[in-house]
Amino acid sequence: MQDNIRLRHGSLLMAITGVAFIGYGVVFLIWNFVGGGFELGVTTINGVTRAQLNTFEPAVLHYIGHLHVATAAFIISTGLAVAALAWYGVRRGELWAWTTAVAASVVGLALALPMHYLDLFSHDWVTHLGPIYLATILFVVGALLALQGIRAVGRPATTSRTATLSAPRP
Repeated sequence: MQDNIRLRHGSLLMAITGVAFIGYGVVFLIWNFVGGGFELGVTTINGVTRAQLNTFEPAVLHYIGHLHVATAAFIISTGLAVAALAWYGVRRGELWAWTTAVAASVVGLALALPMHYLDLFSHDWVTHLGPIYLATILFVVGALLALQGIRAVGRPATTSRTATLSAPRP
């Protein structure tokens, strides 16, 4: 019973963080069109504001916007996939769904986060990365809980009914 609770709570937490990824992607998308800076936590690039860049290199600003829309789309689609996998597969104890949800999240984060530590541009760590780190921590907790539940559910039962059902027929 405790294992089912872990599976339910873990898969719910994974699904909620998938929805949080969607929310972050939507904010990222909206910020591209109405935000004052380049993205959350990035108000200037080497002291140049969005408005200043638009006056002397509008094509570069539009290209940055194009990349932000594409990035937002992939954040949103990954969040959607993670939420659906967690809610419809992980919650049922399906290891393939758990593995796919974890792999999708790990690949996205493993590719995106290291660039932030190269110090190529200045950004506010809290507003730029804080929401993703918080969601990632919650996702990891949920994934570990769910995995414990999946492993426990996957154990063979030792009841006499199971032994009877699995015994070869004469």
